[in-house]
Amino acid sequence: MHVIAGIVYHFMGGFASGSFYIPYKKVKGWAWESYWIVGGLFSWLFIPLLAAYLTVPGFMNIIHNTNASVIFWTFVMGLLWGIGGLTFGLGMRYLGLSLGMSVILGLTSAFGSLVPPVYRDLFTHDTRHTFSAMINSTAGQVVLLGVVVCLLGIIICGRAGIMKEKELTDEQKKTSIQEFNFSKGLLVAIISGVLSACFNFGIEAGKPMAEAAVAHGSNPLFQNNVIFVVLLWGGLTTNFTWCIVLNARNKTFGDYTNAEVPLAGNYIFAAIAGTTWFLQFFFYGMGESKLGNGASSWILHMAFIILVSSMWGLLLQEWRGVSRKTFSTIVFGILTIIISVMIVGYGNSLEL
Repeated sequence: MHVIAGIVYHFMGGFASGSFYIPYKKVKGWAWESYWIVGGLFSWLFIPLLAAYLTVPGFMNIIHNTNASVIFWTFVMGLLWGIGGLTFGLGMRYLGLSLGMSVILGLTSAFGSLVPPVYRDLFTHDTRHTFSAMINSTAGQVVLLGVVVCLLGIIICGRAGIMKEKELTDEQKKTSIQEFNFSKGLLVAIISGVLSACFNFGIEAGKPMAEAAVAHGSNPLFQNNVIFVVLLWGGLTTNFTWCIVLNARNKTFGDYTNAEVPLAGNYIFAAIAGTTWFLQFFFYGMGESKLGNGASSWILHMAFIILVSSMWGLLLQEWRGVSRKTFSTIVFGILTIIISVMIVGYGNSLEL
């Protein structure tokens, strides 16, 4: 039951992450940096604090009493992840949901799922959730197989994106993705994919806070919410700084009070997008409490995000006008990812 519950929670988190960008498409007349930071205030500040307040009694005391080095490294991982999150938004602008998610999350999956077990091997006394334990047990080998299959599925999705790039005219590409730019999008996607994995490293660095939360009587299901507060402070710092720079450079400070655009609607849709974004890690924390912060949790989270975002990409007709071969390729990539999720779930059922 723990495995099934963990998979369900990760699906809910993946659905939130794969869907969060949709409300941004309803924002009218604002520059990207304006709606990104308004949504970000909900993603990285307001909602994490509310979630921690509701689920982790005395969470600020836990943070205050935590060793300074733990706070430092959790915050730094948040700063680095913030750069990944910032370029993630740019990747969505230039590549669209399905292709952007596939490229970015492919790299994030690899780094985020495998580095923590290697870290435990080298720098901790943990003997259960290490890379060595994984490769020396049947359950761990099955999970690693699932990771490989998932990465294969992501590569196939990326291949479909390249095929799409070659087939469609610039006008056709921009019908569904107004700022489509493959070369620029690929560059920011690579940066985003590598640095976005720092979120998982931040969870690992902040584990003493989660352990303290449980020791003080918090429900283990929500123990990671106290980590998210500090981790997302780092992400907020990076994103807020850059968006303010862009506001100044592009002279878009007036967006926030521009009476010629639907201000109420813009704020509401940005808030919905930001809140939906945070829900991915709210549910990730619940799933991680069931499965552990190993390769399985991270790869399930990434896989479900890719599945959901790919489905949204199909529904929003991002693949309209491509050949049957290209369309079949993206569908095959999605099916491969589904199979990888089943493999990882089975590996977890064997109890690493």
